[in-house]
Amino acid sequence: MAHEVKDGDFTLSDGPARFDLTRAHGWIAGESYWAEGIPLQTFQQACANSLTVGCYSRDGEMAGMARVVTDRATFGWVCDVFVDEVYRGQGVGKRLMAYLRAHPDLQGLRRLHLATADAHGLYRQFGFTELTGVDRWMEIRDPDVYRR
Repeated sequence: MAHEVKDGDFTLSDGPARFDLTRAHGWIAGESYWAEGIPLQTFQQACANSLTVGCYSRDGEMAGMARVVTDRATFGWVCDVFVDEVYRGQGVGKRLMAYLRAHPDLQGLRRLHLATADAHGLYRQFGFTELTGVDRWMEIRDPDVYRR
């Protein structure tokens, strides 16, 4: 069952039936700096396998989104946080983060991570700090897939 919260003129929900995949793909593939050009099928699979949240205006239009890659027990990675240009400055990003921090499936995690190039101030308001133990982290970056 979807977890839904009303917050002022907005409703936040993790219900997949309500999520506007086409609109979200347009944002992430066409306007984000982190996943420019991501194929629809890849994005659809990523959303289906994550906790994916939409923030909806009073008229039902999706104003923003966020996605958390998580096992819902120990770890989560917040990604694909995006607010439509029309709704920027109306607190949608804060609403999305407050929703995620309070979401029942994300309580008690040992770590919740994210990466950002320009929204450090927003995320600090919700308890995020610089990464600790960076000397322990490793990664594989496929240059054919990850171009940035």
